Amino acid sequence: MRTPDEMINLILDFARRDDAVRMVGMEGSRTNPNIARDSFQDFDITYFVTDPGLFTGNDAWLSFFGNIIMMQKPEDMELFPAQEPGYSYLILFDDYNKMDLTLLPETALEDYLAQDRLRTILLDKNETGYTGLIPTDEDYWIRKPSARSFDDCCNEFWNLTPYVVKGLCREEILFAADHLQLMRSELLRMLSWQTGAAYGFHFSVGKNYKFIDKYLPPATWESLLKTYRCDSYNALWDAMFLCHQLFRTCSLTLAKHFQYPYPPYDENVSRYAEHFYGIWRDGEIRKIR
Repeated sequence: MRTPDEMINLILDFARRDDAVRMVGMEGSRTNPNIARDSFQDFDITYFVTDPGLFTGNDAWLSFFGNIIMMQKPEDMELFPAQEPGYSYLILFDDYNKMDLTLLPETALEDYLAQDRLRTILLDKNETGYTGLIPTDEDYWIRKPSARSFDDCCNEFWNLTPYVVKGLCREEILFAADHLQLMRSELLRMLSWQTGAAYGFHFSVGKNYKFIDKYLPPATWESLLKTYRCDSYNALWDAMFLCHQLFRTCSLTLAKHFQYPYPPYDENVSRYAEHFYGIWRDGEIRKIR
């Protein structure tokens, strides 16, 4: 596998050779000083070019970077259309380095830098003065919830519970599991706020909350992992009630900490869930379906 320095040198070498590439930006985890380096990190690169059309008509120029074994072009897809501006190439090479390369017109530089501060400029032929820009992950820090956001999170979590219950009672396990995942997303949001309340709102717990285990009590982390057991109806019922327990404990603590009202959704929806769980457990559910 080529080293990070070798990859960066290759990326810059292409840009220096091609006059149509005016600037090179880098974004993502490799610009974040708070994330440990490893070989799985993508090289998230943006080429600012005079005309993207000079490159998008033929992919042969990409061979400069190595032998491609897998590539996706979101702007050229129907089922998974692009979500970001520009034209992108998500590339896996045969040495297992991965590069996500985006083409933007050179006029898009200001918008690029304004969208996310976890970005830096590696090469600037236009001499705009942005070379060496110091990136920061501040845009991804945990944010203290307002009273409204706190209530919205509680509302969404408890409003999803009847969908899980309905799926379980109808024996539609995939429907139930999908809605449980949505519930878990709100649980993770609440747990991230709890982390911020405990340690300060000046850091990130990572994409998809991937670093949150470093801040949760061991018992909470172990319980959270158990909510991912969804391979049977019994497991799903247990996972849902465990989500309830974790969310209730966390949200009650935060309501007290921030002096926010604790909404009535918990009591009302928990009663609903226990009612139908009792009917399902006793084998009477088919009589009311």
